Amino acid sequence: MVTALLSLSLSRLSLWALGLILAVGFLKFIRLLLRRQMLARAMDKFPGPPTHWLFGHALEIQQTGALDKVVSWVHQFPYAHPLWLGPFLGFLNICEPEYVKAVYSRGDPKAADLYDFFLQWIGRGLLVLDGPKWFQHRKLLTPGFHYDVLKPYVAVISESAHAMLDKWEEKAREDKSFDIFRDVGHMTLDSLMKCTFGKGNSGLGHSRGSSYHLAIRDLSVLMQERLSTFQYHNDFIYWLTPHGRRFLRACQVAHDHTDQVIRERKAALQDKKEQEKIQSRRHLDFLDILLGAQDKDGVKLSDADLRAEVDTFMFEGHDTTTSGISWFLYCMALNPEHQRRCREEVLEVLGDRNSIQVDDLGKMTYLTMCIKESFRLYPPVPQVYRQLSKPVSFVDGRSLPAGSLISLHIYGLHRNSAVWPDPEVFDPLRFSSENVCRRHPFAFMPFSAGPRNCIGQQFAMNEMKVVTALSLLRFEFALDPSKLPIPVPHLTLRSENGMHLYLKSLGPGSGK
Repeated sequence: MVTALLSLSLSRLSLWALGLILAVGFLKFIRLLLRRQMLARAMDKFPGPPTHWLFGHALEIQQTGALDKVVSWVHQFPYAHPLWLGPFLGFLNICEPEYVKAVYSRGDPKAADLYDFFLQWIGRGLLVLDGPKWFQHRKLLTPGFHYDVLKPYVAVISESAHAMLDKWEEKAREDKSFDIFRDVGHMTLDSLMKCTFGKGNSGLGHSRGSSYHLAIRDLSVLMQERLSTFQYHNDFIYWLTPHGRRFLRACQVAHDHTDQVIRERKAALQDKKEQEKIQSRRHLDFLDILLGAQDKDGVKLSDADLRAEVDTFMFEGHDTTTSGISWFLYCMALNPEHQRRCREEVLEVLGDRNSIQVDDLGKMTYLTMCIKESFRLYPPVPQVYRQLSKPVSFVDGRSLPAGSLISLHIYGLHRNSAVWPDPEVFDPLRFSSENVCRRHPFAFMPFSAGPRNCIGQQFAMNEMKVVTALSLLRFEFALDPSKLPIPVPHLTLRSENGMHLYLKSLGPGSGK
């Protein structure tokens, strides 16, 4: 009797639980439908490519290639068009400077529908924050990217670059093309760890540093796969998949590393002798600056905020410069006449020296123009997203209400033939001072623009100049016609088949 009653109670409880789950699921589905209706109604004034009822434009993008497909749509709809990632997530994809200015001159927050996926990894740092908290963090971190702070990093970056180039000397002797992307990634992470934690090769050499390196690399790939797979957009489903569990394991490795370094540094600062050693170093690393940052009321970053900003800096500073350097060297291999001119300029600036000083960077004007042109053709971050906090009106009279989602397709903007004549041609003179003055200020956006532009863009440009200048001094770069790179968006712009180049050593007189 008791067993029967217990069985009946459990059966009823299961039915109630099932009913509750179905009710919650139904309400969530209705909410998604209403939101889809709102987004679709907001964009009904904007013509665009036909959309699939379930996949949106995602299936067509995957079949054709995301970048080529969007560029074809940019030619067809040169201002903006709807872009649906699955059945419920719709953006107005903008690719025209006046449209970009209307949104990115404001401080609208990042689109939570996509950027919330980063929270498990990088927490609430500058990338995803908005409102007063974002402003507070931005103000606290800005001194960390001052010219005087970045100045000593040139020597740090050079050290990592030379280590990579020494490896390339050995590979070049084999007279075969090889994939430079992985080596560039290891080098940028090594230099970033030195600049962030004060640790470089020694830090990456032991198991903790090596596992951190692998975790950061895995997280970047896993995040892009999640963004492009709409069934992974639901947290409950995602965390149950092997993909989601792998992502959580990699997050744990990254967090454990960052937490341990922060604890060790805080402990060291309690000791006066250690504190004096840190202060007497040739430069303060990013973590030193974060630990010392405080507002006018003396409020410092919490431990959670510290980890979020360190993890954000490691993610944004590693993948983006890896992409930028690799695609620049590809552009040099593709355009040997510009490669030669850049090399001649570097030799003229450095003379008999084989080391680069911060004052040299401003003198490398042609190299800088070539870097910017490679950024135009191959922007390290090809697409960014916003959610409107208030309505916006565009130059042609069309508008969007608050709550609408915006996608700025930087790759499409930079190849918009209505903005850039002959957009597929590599022409560094687009960035001569006279041509820049005549161009719309929102036509070129490798580091975004407006109040939420990239805080680390000067750091990135310095690293780009140092690494590319040293590389051109040591090697001549040539294409492998059988393995031309295929651009794909993986959070940052990567190549589906690697970046295979031939390298010819220029010998002892080349700058080594």
